[in-house]
Amino acid sequence: MNNQHIKHQPAGQFEETRYEKIHNIIAADSITGSIAVAHEIAQLIKDKEAQNQVCVLGLATGSSPIKVYEELVRLHKEEGLSFKNVVTFNLDEYYPMTKESVHSFYYFMHEHLFNHIDLKTENINIPDGQIPTDELHQYCIDYELKIKEYGGLDFQLLGIGRTGHIGFNEPGSHYNSSTRSITLDHMTRADAAPSFLSIDNVPKKAITMGIGTVKNANRIVLLAWGNNKASIIKKTIEGDISSDIPATYLQKHSNTTFVLNHEAAEDLTRIKTPWLVGPCIWNTELTSKAIVWLSDLTQKSILKLTDKDYNEHGMSSLLTNKGSNAYDLNITMFNKLQHTITGWPGGKPDSDDAKRPERTFPAKKKILIFSPHPDDDMISMGGTFDRLVQQGHEVHVAYQTSGNIAVSDTDALKFAEVFKSIAPENNQAINLISLLSHQKRNTVDHPSIRNLKGKIRKSESLGATRYLNVPDTNVHFLNLPFYETGTIKKNPIGPKDIAIISNLITKIQPQQIYAAGDLTDPHGTHKTCLDAIFEALKIVKPLDFMNDCWVWLYRGAWHEWDTHQIDMAVPMSPDQVLKKRHAIFFHQTQKDEVMFQGDDTREFWVRAEERNTETAQKYHALGLADYEAIEAFKRHYY
Repeated sequence: MNNQHIKHQPAGQFEETRYEKIHNIIAADSITGSIAVAHEIAQLIKDKEAQNQVCVLGLATGSSPIKVYEELVRLHKEEGLSFKNVVTFNLDEYYPMTKESVHSFYYFMHEHLFNHIDLKTENINIPDGQIPTDELHQYCIDYELKIKEYGGLDFQLLGIGRTGHIGFNEPGSHYNSSTRSITLDHMTRADAAPSFLSIDNVPKKAITMGIGTVKNANRIVLLAWGNNKASIIKKTIEGDISSDIPATYLQKHSNTTFVLNHEAAEDLTRIKTPWLVGPCIWNTELTSKAIVWLSDLTQKSILKLTDKDYNEHGMSSLLTNKGSNAYDLNITMFNKLQHTITGWPGGKPDSDDAKRPERTFPAKKKILIFSPHPDDDMISMGGTFDRLVQQGHEVHVAYQTSGNIAVSDTDALKFAEVFKSIAPENNQAINLISLLSHQKRNTVDHPSIRNLKGKIRKSESLGATRYLNVPDTNVHFLNLPFYETGTIKKNPIGPKDIAIISNLITKIQPQQIYAAGDLTDPHGTHKTCLDAIFEALKIVKPLDFMNDCWVWLYRGAWHEWDTHQIDMAVPMSPDQVLKKRHAIFFHQTQKDEVMFQGDDTREFWVRAEERNTETAQKYHALGLADYEAIEAFKRHYY
């Protein structure tokens, strides 16, 4: 995918227009898409410079544009791209918010872009989150007028929130709205809660450009990465224009492109149910996906589906293509799903494994579970973890990051005070209490505080693994360097990160590896940790022991694998569900905060538990056994 592919195509020139009302491109991945967008921006800057004109850019914050900014910085440093003829206007800012706060968009833009290029300081425009309340209205008018003085925006870069907001234009925003202050939706604040360590710390208001300001841009590119954006992307691209989903207003813009990765596009009709759009190539994966979809749509178990069901729901070509009838298709799919279920995730000894998801031999395996944060193992596969230990396998767990930024100052102070009560004269304890008591809110932690928070999470992890009877010698804290920045922004994975992982794999020589395959946030810690594992696998793959090593991917508290994607389903009894819950409770500093994406107030253990229950219910609805809960895994072929 290169930059010319990013250009807008008039309606009718791409096959998905039957359902889709906004031009969109599905990139191979978020990095590829981001680079293409960065190159379009770079070309615009060069074209304007050649015409001796100012290039006016509207810029966004959040995780979506990070790689765009990284590529623009690279183009400046390595290929001489100059920003001297550029003027920027940022979409929004929290209110109130100091510029110095690590959560401010002022801080974000300088950290990711402005500090690394030759853009003139006077050409940077970011809404000021410190404007006095009585001056705010006029300030917004002036911000709007300044954009107009430059002739409007040549290019506007956007992300999209799960409410459908662009900028901070929340549901109910008017089509012709201009720069103004706005009250943030609860879901928007909940999505921001992890970086603020609590929804209570997220500002309730913001300053934002209006819908009218955005739609007047000559060119608009919206980025969306991850399956947590899939639902709102479908509504925006395929739904009716509505103030309930402000991004739908972009349907009326003549030069807009959405750049998506596969996860963000997965709910689009041509991706989710392509048989409703046109002819399909009925491979095994698509056939499985379609049959599960049909069963859910008709509310019938798989073995009850009929030829009529297939024909009435756009799947007659599947019957024709397979030269078969519904009964044969149903039996094949039912057997496939049934064979994913196993109570022996490490393989069942002395049994025929031809139709089981895992191998019988060796009966006792060396198993390495990678957990991005110190609690992902328990949240996502605690039941399977326990089963592997109880069935006699040598189970190791590797916590890839310290998770220190997810410990609140309040919790850290509590532990420091306990430390001091035990050792009243200890200078370190006294110093920690002083630092925590005087640390300004929303600033980068002092290294001593960061160290304390990391030790807190380490002790919680050991509590959980000991509860499952894992020896401390089998618990590995990797503290990958990419994570240890003390801020939400992390460094890219580097040779040191990959070497730490590859060395551990080589040392243990496992027959099974489990890793977090949750790609909801493609620029987040889970994705970075998974990328590091994949790079390490490339290094160790030639080693003899890797010929007998299988990799299984689990998902986190956000999303489960789609039923047709599951290669191994591990059922849990009611007692095992309870044991998993107790294991999660050892992570006490994480228990009472909603540290995940979501618009509800359920604690993460509740969400994970209900997700496992839902997976079991889906299996039962398809006609399979009725289990209390199921943890699901997809095999990765490296």
